[in-house]
Amino acid sequence: MNCDKNIKIKILYEDNHLLVVEKPVNIPVQKDNTHDIDMLTILKDDIKLRYDKPGNVYLGLVHRLDRPVGGVMVFAKTSKAASRLSDQVRTRGLNKTYFAIAHGSIKEKHGRLEDYLLKDEKTNMVSVVSQDVEGAKQAILDYEVIDASRGYTLVKINLHTGRSHQIRVQFSNMGHPLYGDQRYGKNVNKVGQQIALWSCGISLKHPTTKEELDFICIPPDTEPWNWFDFM
Repeated sequence: MNCDKNIKIKILYEDNHLLVVEKPVNIPVQKDNTHDIDMLTILKDDIKLRYDKPGNVYLGLVHRLDRPVGGVMVFAKTSKAASRLSDQVRTRGLNKTYFAIAHGSIKEKHGRLEDYLLKDEKTNMVSVVSQDVEGAKQAILDYEVIDASRGYTLVKINLHTGRSHQIRVQFSNMGHPLYGDQRYGKNVNKVGQQIALWSCGISLKHPTTKEELDFICIPPDTEPWNWFDFM
C-alpha cells in the first residue's frame, strides 16, 4: 500500500549543507520495487515546496536505514557535502547508535559482537559465516544493556560497521533476536509486530565548518518502547 505523499517528516537540523530528520518506520529510504513513497521523494518535494526551487532538487543519500526501522537520518544537500560525509562513513568518522529490544535476558552488561556476514542478494537475507567464505564482510558492534522488562532486554548499540541487517543478524545469531523482527526472529515473533530497532544518535563532523555535531532521537512513547526506562 502506498504511503500518503503528504506525510510530514520531523526535521531535527537543517542548513545549506545538511538535512537531518526523524525517519518514520515502514517508509523505504529510496524507491524500491514496492513503489511506495520513499524518504528521498518526500524530502525533495518538501525542499522544492519550502524554498520554491525550480527544476530538480539535489539530496544525497549518505547512509541507509532498513525500511521497518525509524529514527535519526542524515542527508546531504550538496554533492560536496555528500562526498565528504561518505568519506566519514567509509573511515568510520560518522558514528551511529541505536536502541534495540531483544528477546531474553542478556547477561553481559557490556559486550562486543564480531562476526563475518554474507548477504544473499536473491533472497535479501544475511547470514553469519566463517571468515574465509568468499564475499564475507566483517561486522562489529558494541552494546550496553540499559534495562530489562517482561522477558526482554533494552540495549544501546554503537555500530562500527554498517553491514546490511547487521544488528538484526548479529543479535539473532547470539540467541537474542529483536522484538518484532519477522526476518531473523520469525520463530519467536508474532506476525504484524513492529521491529524494535531505532536509530537514536548520529555524530559527525560538519562537511564544511568541521564542527562536531551530535543528533539524538528518542523512540516513540509506544509499546514495546514504553516498557523500559531509558535513563
